[in-house]
Amino acid sequence: MADNTVNTGLKVALGIAIALFIGVGVYSASLYTEKKENEKILVEEKTKVLNELTEMQAQYDVALSENTVANQNLIEAKQRIDGLIDSLKVSETNLKSLWSYKKKYLALQKEMTAVLAQNDQLKVENQSLATSLDSTKIQLDERKMFTDSLLVQNTTLADVVESASTLNTNTLTITGVIERSSGKQIPTDRARRSDKLKICFTVAKNKLVAAGDKELYVQVIDPKNNILGANEQITFGEETLSYSVISKFNYENESLPICEYVSRASEDFEEGNYKINVFNGKEIVSSAIYELR
Repeated sequence: MADNTVNTGLKVALGIAIALFIGVGVYSASLYTEKKENEKILVEEKTKVLNELTEMQAQYDVALSENTVANQNLIEAKQRIDGLIDSLKVSETNLKSLWSYKKKYLALQKEMTAVLAQNDQLKVENQSLATSLDSTKIQLDERKMFTDSLLVQNTTLADVVESASTLNTNTLTITGVIERSSGKQIPTDRARRSDKLKICFTVAKNKLVAAGDKELYVQVIDPKNNILGANEQITFGEETLSYSVISKFNYENESLPICEYVSRASEDFEEGNYKINVFNGKEIVSSAIYELR
């Protein structure tokens, strides 16, 4: 009888122990599942905060790319976002840490709203300034064009005046002459009979030229390309002119007929074409060709 009682007690104790063991196992499994669920939620929240920070980072990138002039507030705010993202990526995934980052994110989000609003205002002001500068530049360009146009006109006018205030000649002629001992001259076109070449021209009337003593250079070139007469040279800057005779006269702002003579050398004049040029300084003012037979 006593043995039966003992056996019964043992069975009851064993049952209680088994029940307690099962209960502990179920409780441990429940805790493990709950831990895993919490870890999953924390990872998801961390990813969510990271994504939100990345979106803010992208907004700052866009704002910075649209600014032609560096905005220091944008740059510093972007640097804070970059730093927070780098820190969050390597941080422990726990509730305390995540909540700290969440608060920082909310603060940065508020800051971003203010910084981007300020940036938009600056863009409007810069656009207005750019428009004003463009308008000013257009006005300056137009003024420069007008000034350049006046300069060109003045330069052209100066050239015209300078050109107009120069002595010119016309009616240039050349003939051979036979000179008698009495001084009488007989025109001829025969080369061997000519004692001199007579070059005549008219100095044109020009009120823009100051009256006074003037001189022109007469150049006579024979058929063999020799320069007849004095055949002396004068230099104007880097240019040299060979001339046959200098025609000197007093100019009184009226048309003035002038004749100059070129004598033959020891030999007779050559048959053929003779070219005559009249120069005012280094500029040629008239030219003609004459044939001696």
